[in-house]
Amino acid sequence: MSELEKKRLVDFVAKIMEQSGFKVQTNYRTSKYIVDVYGVLPTVLGDIGVVVACKNYEDRWKVGMEVLKDMEMTAKALQASKIVIITTSDFSPNAVSYAERRGIKLIDKDGIMALAKQFSKKPESNENTNNYTEVTEDNEDEDYNPSKSTGSSFMSRGKRGSLAGKTRSEAPDKFEAWFKAILSSTIGLIIIVLALSYILSSLISSGPIVGILRILFAAILSYGIVIAVERDLMVTLIKGSTVFFVTLIVYIALIFYQTFI
Repeated sequence: MSELEKKRLVDFVAKIMEQSGFKVQTNYRTSKYIVDVYGVLPTVLGDIGVVVACKNYEDRWKVGMEVLKDMEMTAKALQASKIVIITTSDFSPNAVSYAERRGIKLIDKDGIMALAKQFSKKPESNENTNNYTEVTEDNEDEDYNPSKSTGSSFMSRGKRGSLAGKTRSEAPDKFEAWFKAILSSTIGLIIIVLALSYILSSLISSGPIVGILRILFAAILSYGIVIAVERDLMVTLIKGSTVFFVTLIVYIALIFYQTFI
């Protein structure tokens, strides 16, 4: 295995995790183990640890059971809650079966390509925007602002070269930035889920099943809103579970209060 190719794979994984909100360390060393990538995602309930093994193998070599079991021991030592194993080749049938039973995330060469396509779009867009800004920086007659027209949301689009279009877009731009900031905050999501689930359940029923409806709506909203914002399965599972868990505790406390007090 080429050390340079291994380093590129590790750096690629670390960059993706950083974009997803993780605090990342590469080649993390303990007294017994070396972890290719160790990420920690801060949440309101505490830090969530993820250990990642990167295996740069040729196509004919498949990742086997021994790698999965080694990573389980590493995760136990670091008290990490998630294990991810990435390879440029593939996994043996036994390894795939074992991973499904143990909740280990496996990413093969096709998965790496999919991740590369997904996460390369945003950096490329930023890079192109910066280059365009440098070229047109001295052009005083140009009213077009690249940073406002390259966004994917229709709320940030104004008519190119039109002062009226830019004026109309200022308020939606501010609202969109404010709205995204709330949705990216775990506490903000908890408040939104609590409010919406309470309102929806109250509109549907006022009987004894209203508590069940609130919990049901909370579960749907917790994962639904997060996946709409993050569009990353791992982050969705972790963040959505955090939001739903806190919301569930609030509703249980509310039911207890209404019953006994």
